[in-house]
Amino acid sequence: MAIPTTRQTLKEYCLRDLGAPVLEINVDDDQLEDRIDQALDYWRLYHYDGIEKLYMKQQIRASEMVLSSNNAEDFTVAEKLTGNTSGATAEVTRETTRTSTGSLLLVKKVTGTFEEGETVTGSAGHTGVIDTVTLREYDNRYVEIADWVYGVTRVIPFANASSSKNLFDLQYQLRLNDLYDLTSTSVIYFKTVMSHLAMLDLELNGYPLYRFNRMQGRLYLDVNWDTDIPLGDFIVVEAYRALDPTTWNKIWNEQWLKKYVTALFKRQWGTNLKKFSGIQLPGGVTLDGDKLYSEAMEEIAQLEDELMRKSAPLDFFLG
Repeated sequence: MAIPTTRQTLKEYCLRDLGAPVLEINVDDDQLEDRIDQALDYWRLYHYDGIEKLYMKQQIRASEMVLSSNNAEDFTVAEKLTGNTSGATAEVTRETTRTSTGSLLLVKKVTGTFEEGETVTGSAGHTGVIDTVTLREYDNRYVEIADWVYGVTRVIPFANASSSKNLFDLQYQLRLNDLYDLTSTSVIYFKTVMSHLAMLDLELNGYPLYRFNRMQGRLYLDVNWDTDIPLGDFIVVEAYRALDPTTWNKIWNEQWLKKYVTALFKRQWGTNLKKFSGIQLPGGVTLDGDKLYSEAMEEIAQLEDELMRKSAPLDFFLG
């Protein structure tokens, strides 16, 4: 028996399970492709093997104004810009590791819509001609999330008090002076102090609040964008994403998925034949699409019930 390792071999496997090539399966190839997509979507949403946990990083970037005049370095940080035609405004800025250079002018607090080709004038008297303007995370107030991300569970705090790289950090001093030797120091004291520091950090700083809906593909951060997120810094997002079967071809041989795809093929076959129910073919054979459809619906219901009731539990996640 050939083991399915691709989308095509899964399709052939399920058709053989229904009786092909001995029987003619009256389903169009486009219909088969649709049913495979339907099965994959359901499998990813509810099967514990359909998704994986990951951490994604995203830099908080300033908006980018490209000047055809190629004099971005003439503008100074905090200089206010105004479009001579559109009346839109912005403020020249910089990031932690990037500054305006050449034709690229970094801006923030963009209000209105700049027009391509218009002249922009700075409050310090500098001028330039706009080629394009691209809004980034700071002005959008959200982070773009890929379609294959199904849920976001956490946004790592921007200012992490657990960092021990700072010489004046409380935890750095604690480890330096009080926890130099675990063999002669009680770990209970260390655990108590760490819990206390974590509680203070939560009370004083809290965790970044966020909103995410998979249909929008945007992660909204409910923070003070002017003070909480330095331009150029990164955030880390804890999320769940769907597995890509083109990368992990074992997916095509997953037992539940094979049965579910076969049942969906069978239902489609029954749906196609129902319009010909009762027609007698040469040799006395009678088409019974209704029975085929009913059997498929029963199999689908059993498989979905099995998935919901017998799958391994997952941690709760939002999305």
